[in-house]
Amino acid sequence: MYEAYYQLREKPFSILPDPDLIYWGKMHSMAFTMLEFGIMNNAGFTVITGEIGSGKTTLVRHLLKKLSPTLTLGLISSSPQGREELLQWILMALGQPFDGNYPHLFKNLQDFLHGQYATGRRTVLIIDEAQNLEPEALEHLRMLSNINADKFQVLQLILVGQPQLRDLLLLPKLHQFAQRISSDFHLRPLDSREVANYITFRLQAVGAPRPLFTQEACTLIGAASGGIPRMINVLCDTALVYGFANNQKVISDQLVRDVIADKQQYSIFPVKQLSRVP
Repeated sequence: MYEAYYQLREKPFSILPDPDLIYWGKMHSMAFTMLEFGIMNNAGFTVITGEIGSGKTTLVRHLLKKLSPTLTLGLISSSPQGREELLQWILMALGQPFDGNYPHLFKNLQDFLHGQYATGRRTVLIIDEAQNLEPEALEHLRMLSNINADKFQVLQLILVGQPQLRDLLLLPKLHQFAQRISSDFHLRPLDSREVANYITFRLQAVGAPRPLFTQEACTLIGAASGGIPRMINVLCDTALVYGFANNQKVISDQLVRDVIADKQQYSIFPVKQLSRVP
């Protein structure tokens, strides 16, 4: 809609996960380092948490692009409950048959993991939205992590979820699970300086020939978004639509105030109040 008007190759602020448009600020660089550390050091469990829209899934997508072809990878984005359903989802994610009762499913998984190890392949399972797992499901994951070969961890697990996942893992009943976590990181929101850098990076990545947002506009977006990348994208994308509709080549602070006011009044997105922002 506005791409040609602002001389952009594509939309810079899509809310869909795009591993090619990751802003490598301190938080995301550290989180990805911990993900890579977990993979490279054969960690049993790696845990990455963060608020909704903080970029967790985008980091996972980037990891999937970089993983060695010698790894066998499974990705679960749902929330299976119960040990039998969990085993079925794991086998399905790994491309294995998932019919039968629990003993049959467990033997299938065990045989598969040992078979991969015998051929020099490591198996990594990523569970996204892991905050929705019940404590019993997490405890069963711990039991599955006991499948070893010659003291080698044949199944590595990466759990990605919202802050509730941290609270869940602190429950006394999951104490043994927490002790198995070798690598973890919590993604915090971007600070005000990083918000401006994030906006500049996304625009430059799609060919913007010049700055499109004033510094004041970036400050307002940072305050209203709480530094959450997805909310930054929502506000910036809407601001560009407003700018295009009003024939404004530069997104000013007043235009952003209009966007925020309309979002607060008409939108379902949780835009923060700006009473403390000049």
